[in-house]
Amino acid sequence: MDEKNFSRVNQFILLGFTADLWLQRVLFFIFLIIYIISLLGNITLISLICADSRLHTPMYFFIGNLSFLDLWYSSVYAPKILMNCISEDKSISFAGCLAQFFFSAALAFTECYLLAAMAYDRYVAISNPLLYSQVMSPRLCANLVAASYLGGFLNSTIITSKTFTLNFCGNNIIDDFFCDLPPLVKLACDVKESNQAVLYFILSSNIIASAMLIFASYLFIVAAILRIRTTQGRLKAFSTCASHLTAVTLYYGSILFIYSRPSTSYALDRDKVVSVIYTVVIPMLNPVIYSLRNKDVKDALRKMADRAKCSHIKILGKQWLHFNLQIISSNCHQLYSQR
Repeated sequence: MDEKNFSRVNQFILLGFTADLWLQRVLFFIFLIIYIISLLGNITLISLICADSRLHTPMYFFIGNLSFLDLWYSSVYAPKILMNCISEDKSISFAGCLAQFFFSAALAFTECYLLAAMAYDRYVAISNPLLYSQVMSPRLCANLVAASYLGGFLNSTIITSKTFTLNFCGNNIIDDFFCDLPPLVKLACDVKESNQAVLYFILSSNIIASAMLIFASYLFIVAAILRIRTTQGRLKAFSTCASHLTAVTLYYGSILFIYSRPSTSYALDRDKVVSVIYTVVIPMLNPVIYSLRNKDVKDALRKMADRAKCSHIKILGKQWLHFNLQIISSNCHQLYSQR
C-alpha cells in the first residue's frame, strides 16, 4: 500500500444489532435483564457452594469456578452492549478493542478447558465412585482449574498479538457487537491467507482439542454406565452428567458454529445471533442448568432462605421489643412526673 494512503486506525465503530432507535431501546432492556439475572444467578450459586459444607466436593468446586468465570465472561460483553444501545457514540478505542478481544478469547479458551476438566471429573465419579474423593483430590482440582486459566490466557496472548499486529488502515467499522476475530480480519488491509489460516488454526484447534477430550471422556462414561447392571443405577449415573452435558452442548454447539468454519462462510447477521448465545445467554443459563435438577443445590438454597428469614424475624423481633420498651419507659416516666 502507498505510504500516502496509509491511515492508522485508532478506534473502531461497533454497529451492534440494528440502527433502529426503538429496537435499540428494546434490546437494552432485554440485555439488561439477562445481565442482571446472570449476575444474581452466578453470585447466588457461588455463595451457596461456599456457605454449605455439603457442597464442598470436587464437582461443586468446578461448578463454582465455572460460575465465577461466567460472571467475568458476561461482564466483558454486556456493559458495552448496553452502552451502545442507548448511546449515539458507538466507538471503541483501539486499546479498548484489544482489551475486550484479549479477555474474550482468554475466558472462552478457559471455559473450554474447564468444561473438559469437569468431564474428566464426571468420568472418575462414575467409573470409580469409591476412589472418587482420593483421585479428585483438592490439589488435583486446583491444578486443573489453574491449568485451564493458564492455557486460556496463554493462547489468548498469542492470538491477540497476532491479530492486533495486523494493519487496520482505512475502514474501521465492525459490523458486530464486540471485537471478534472474523470482522477484525476482514478489516485488516494487509492480511495474508497464511496469516489468516494461522489465526483460525490457533482458535479452532484449541476449541476442537478440548471438545475431543470431552467426547473421549463421555465415551468412557457411557462404557462405565453400560457396565452397571440395574436400570435405576444407570439412570442415576447418567443424571449426574445431565447438567454438564447440557452446558457442553449449548456452549460448544454455538462456539463451534462460529469458529470451526472457513472465514468465507462467515455471515454477519446470522452469526451475531449465535454469538449472543455463548457470550451473554449461556452465562445466564448455567446457574439454572446446574441448579434445576440438583437436589443438593435446592436444599442449600432452601436452607439459606430459611436462615435469611429467621434473621429477618429476629431483627423485627428486636425492633418490636425495643419499641415496646420505649413505650413502657415513656409511660413510667409520665407516671413518675405526675407524682
